[in-house]
Amino acid sequence: MEMIVSAITGDLVARSVSFLMGRYLNWTAPTDDSDRLLQRLLLRAQVIVEEAEGRRITTHAMLRQLAKLREDVYRGCYALDMSSSRRRDRDRELSRRRSSALSRSNPCKRVCLMATSGSGGGDPLQHAVTRSLETTIADMNEFVIFLTGCPRLGRQPYSAYMFMDKCMFGRQMEMERVVAFLLEEETSHGGSSRREPGVLTILGPKRAGKSTLAEHACNDERVRDHFSQIVSFALGDLKDDGSSVSLRRSGGVIKHRRHVIDEERVLVIVELDGERNTKGLDETIMESSLRGFYSTYKSRVPCVTKIIVTSRSEKIASFATTEPLRLRPLSREAFWYFFKVRAFGSTDAADHPKLASIAMDMAEEMDGSFAAASIFGGLVRSNFNPQFWRLALAVLREFKKRNLIKYDAHQRTETDPLEIIKPSSYTKEAAGEFVYLDDYQINSSTRGEVPKISLQDILFGGARPQGKFDVLGWKSTIPPYYSYAYRCEIQRPQRMVARKNRGRKIGNS
Repeated sequence: MEMIVSAITGDLVARSVSFLMGRYLNWTAPTDDSDRLLQRLLLRAQVIVEEAEGRRITTHAMLRQLAKLREDVYRGCYALDMSSSRRRDRDRELSRRRSSALSRSNPCKRVCLMATSGSGGGDPLQHAVTRSLETTIADMNEFVIFLTGCPRLGRQPYSAYMFMDKCMFGRQMEMERVVAFLLEEETSHGGSSRREPGVLTILGPKRAGKSTLAEHACNDERVRDHFSQIVSFALGDLKDDGSSVSLRRSGGVIKHRRHVIDEERVLVIVELDGERNTKGLDETIMESSLRGFYSTYKSRVPCVTKIIVTSRSEKIASFATTEPLRLRPLSREAFWYFFKVRAFGSTDAADHPKLASIAMDMAEEMDGSFAAASIFGGLVRSNFNPQFWRLALAVLREFKKRNLIKYDAHQRTETDPLEIIKPSSYTKEAAGEFVYLDDYQINSSTRGEVPKISLQDILFGGARPQGKFDVLGWKSTIPPYYSYAYRCEIQRPQRMVARKNRGRKIGNS
């Protein structure tokens, strides 16, 4: 009798386990349906976005609507990739726990395992993104109708990788605002025929793309047709005479010039930061000094019509004659979209799920740094080896562990996320430290000064220069084609104590 009861009990337990396993497998099916729904919505949205990017849109309301749709696309791609990554992690963990549980004799543990392995009804983030995308697409009917009336632009590269390698990412709405400002007619001064130059200040944290935005606006054919001359000045071109700021005779770069018969129009670009040894100098340029430069240049070149000033300092905002343009960091979802394309190039990330999961972890560690995305994106794109990608991820995490990179999204007004902060102390283990002294950008007109040693050579290639040296972070492939470099030094223990207030450690040699 006991044998019969034991057999019946064992059969019931086996049936219960099979039932729970079937429930679990069916439970995960809605997630696949949710993925397919989101994929279809993303495809529809991307068709609208790609068509809109091929046309010249000047209506601000349409630009805002397009920006909302584009942001929903970024969020949708992020949610889809995050869901896929979590599912792979969950499946690996479930497989491990299944194999472990099946080797045990206690069936209750198996039941407990299956009861706790489900995901609990889907991803709330993915559901929210799907609903938002559905609503946004439904509201785009009028947008699509009006879009057909917008003129087409020149043909763009089909590959998103090629497009993003040659064009500015995520600043289309800001670009149109700058162009609209430049094409506005100037206002007359006090009822006279003399027109006052308009001034637009572009403000934002380091490496936010202020110079890139100004350069793209200057390269727009509408702007070049409007202005007879475009001149760019850097901070070093301004000469402070104490009472006013004037221009050095040898300063300035003429970016565009054409002969005109009627009235000349001149566009002046002033970049107040970014050059070598200009760190902190921006704060010393007060509003009165800038107004002195404004007055001086206006008297020397009476035909000047527009001035653009780029700066990290909020003090410059009062110098503008219109509302300042402030560049904000990209959202987490938009940055992931950017880095994924940078890392995978023309390769579909879905074909490499392991690499996609590693890349998502890398993007989280970078926390919105264009510098890190450019450096590490180009690095991992050259080697589609999971082990190599894990090594790159380990390097990023080691930086954070040593408190050597500032990753605070709320304090980017003064510091780029890749900028290294000074460590609290040096230890005996830090013999022969690779010490960061300064960073700067190099204009394309001085390519001869670009360092031959790259940061990748130092971190991954085994390069071991001595003393002080410069390393190349990365070269931008979009205007104004800056190269971003770092001034470094290999310091020995006895020298490090004396220089600890100057150096900023970024890794071991």
